[in-house]
Amino acid sequence: MTDAVGIPGDRIRSFVERVEQLEIELSELNEQKKEVFAEAKGEGFDVKILKEIIKIRKQDKDERDEHETLLDVYLRAMDGGGEPEMKQAA
Repeated sequence: MTDAVGIPGDRIRSFVERVEQLEIELSELNEQKKEVFAEAKGEGFDVKILKEIIKIRKQDKDERDEHETLLDVYLRAMDGGGEPEMKQAA
């Protein structure tokens, strides 16, 4: 149906309702994700580490290698350019 200004109101309503439904589904999925992390935490897993693994697995190999190389370079620069110091056993 087109109103007086020539805008198809039914079509707009369809788009809006579809997006609203997707937002509901996203909310439900996010809640399920929280439950999975809570379950993992309850079994003694470190959720921060699990999230880091998920982030890393999303990267392709070249991107991951570049990230690891830059991380190593920056850490070495902070330590004065040498190898990171290891604590000596007493």
